[in-house]
Amino acid sequence: MATSRGMTQQWKTTIISSSSLQNHDTSRMLSAQQHKIRFSDSVQSGAFIFPLSGTAFLLVDLQDLPERFEESGLTERINTFVKVHRNGFLLLYTPFNGQRELGILTAIQHRFFGSNLRILPVRNNAEIVKGMLTIAKATSKPHVDSIRNRMSLARADIIQSSPGWETLRGML
Repeated sequence: MATSRGMTQQWKTTIISSSSLQNHDTSRMLSAQQHKIRFSDSVQSGAFIFPLSGTAFLLVDLQDLPERFEESGLTERINTFVKVHRNGFLLLYTPFNGQRELGILTAIQHRFFGSNLRILPVRNNAEIVKGMLTIAKATSKPHVDSIRNRMSLARADIIQSSPGWETLRGML
């Protein structure tokens, strides 16, 4: 896509992925968008790592878990992921939200409350890709600097034009 006024160039990045995701639809979708994917056996199973943004995503398909969630070893997997990745996101893949899925989500939220883990429930592969790319892009340089600058300008504009601030200035 050409860069011109009003058009932006598509963002592309390198992603390190678990070898277990080599044939996953999400990996194919990322490749189709021309992201460079490096598969590694040393990356935790189900993980995508975005080195330029310092974010990591652990994909968990709730349909693959045994009926008794406690016996699945998922809590230990997530715990290991949280210890390794400072900026980690858990992608809970479930096409529908039944009682079982909501129960698992609640159990994970209670177990990892207060940790640096953020949980994103996703319903399909398109949501997985969109969620990962949105977060990774927003937290990578130079995009994070651009977002900070825009937030600073918006804040300055609000302060400049706010009647509340004018009232406060008048009191001083």
